[in-house]
Amino acid sequence: MTSESLHPVPTPARRTVVAAVGTAGLAVALTACGSDNKSSDSTNSGSGASASSGGTGGGDNAAAGNAGGTVLAKTTDIPEGGGKVFESQGVVVTQPTAGTYKAFSSKCTHQGCAVKGIADNVITCPCHNSQFSATDGSVKKGPATQPLAAASITVDGDSIKLA
Repeated sequence: MTSESLHPVPTPARRTVVAAVGTAGLAVALTACGSDNKSSDSTNSGSGASASSGGTGGGDNAAAGNAGGTVLAKTTDIPEGGGKVFESQGVVVTQPTAGTYKAFSSKCTHQGCAVKGIADNVITCPCHNSQFSATDGSVKKGPATQPLAAASITVDGDSIKLA
């Protein structure tokens, strides 16, 4: 018999193994749920999502119409009762009624997929078929339970700008 067989091989303590597994799991969860920083959900003002075109002076952003901002589209690019998703800006712009434009985050509140289809004043997420109102972003059909976050836009002449 040798002395090697009498000495146990050291192994990591149970507490060390549990801590390492927990840390790895937390890192995976945070990576999967992290923001891609393409939308500004936390800085949106709740009612600043609408703007009106023309000289009516309507909409919360009418006074900001001359302010700078990224031009997203021409008003003629957004169909009445429909809209358009701007993936790189993380925004969906709709025209629920003639001359009224609304903007929301394009990130579905269910699991973060990008919404795709806008028809008949309904914004649809392709992942699990959640549906949102093109007028106010509210949930029309789940599984999403929270509305789309409002985004601020301005209409300056025939240009729609991200505020």
